[in-house]
Amino acid sequence: MNQRLPTIAAIFLSFILFASARLASADAIRGTLVHPETIRVSPSADSQRVGDANRGYELIVIDTTRDWVHVEVILPPPSNQDDAFDEENEGKAITGWIPSQGFVGATTQDGDSVIFGEAADSEDEASRRRGRRDAGQDAMRLYYRVYDLMPASPLAAEALYRAADIRWQIERSDVMTRPSARERDAYMRGQMKEDWMRLVIKKYPSTKWADLAAFRLLENKLCGEWEGLSKCPDKEADLYENYAKDHPQSPAAPEALYNAAWRRAALIQIYKTEPNQKKSAESKDRALSIAQKIVSQYGQSDWALRTQRLIFYIQRDIPTYGNTAD
Repeated sequence: MNQRLPTIAAIFLSFILFASARLASADAIRGTLVHPETIRVSPSADSQRVGDANRGYELIVIDTTRDWVHVEVILPPPSNQDDAFDEENEGKAITGWIPSQGFVGATTQDGDSVIFGEAADSEDEASRRRGRRDAGQDAMRLYYRVYDLMPASPLAAEALYRAADIRWQIERSDVMTRPSARERDAYMRGQMKEDWMRLVIKKYPSTKWADLAAFRLLENKLCGEWEGLSKCPDKEADLYENYAKDHPQSPAAPEALYNAAWRRAALIQIYKTEPNQKKSAESKDRALSIAQKIVSQYGQSDWALRTQRLIFYIQRDIPTYGNTAD
């Protein structure tokens, strides 16, 4: 029994040291960069290069001088690695000195606005035909840093949603290029990771950003190819109708209702081919009912105007789905 005491004490001491290190890291000054910098061995432009830190990388401050910051840089995994966009799935950490000009810390005055502005600029750059390479990933990291470094900022909710949305779009672009994207059932194809969208909903409930995140999550439930069958559009129409019912103030509510109305309109033709004339007629009535709701609630918005066109097609028996559709 006495022989085990040193071992138990050693384990306990290791635990205390580990916990202390975690607390010290949690209390450390953290920040990021709004433009790329070279990491050097010492605070001098002539010293040896250690590596490079890009926009939005997480930095932990070790020491500072007037013009330099000694940091531990958390380098993300390579962009071709699985889970490369997960903050929790870190790559390696390197230590060195960077010039202080582009460093923005959690306590920098207007730091949230500066990082958010750089993120918005990078997002715009990513949308350009010859924009900066990896500008989309830069924007995603920078938006996430606003939430991560300044969670109490009035920009934090929007920043987290924008980070999640960029990540979602990048992953969706990959998922939809795979052969499995044409599978009828959603579970048969790849899925976009939902954790960041769900984090928006958890951290900022009852906000428009939570509503928009919930709208994005519907995409993981959509079918690939309908294959001319009623099951998928009927299920998807229900998804969109329920979303609009549960999130009436959402900026995406009119789009959700339009998506539901369009699917009900498609079912008019699909049920005729099954054949099921009764359900075809019911689909026409439901499509018109949803469409008229959009027009009455959303005035002259783009979705209301698009709905007017859909109503015209439905009333004139112009097919909106299938080989005879425009």
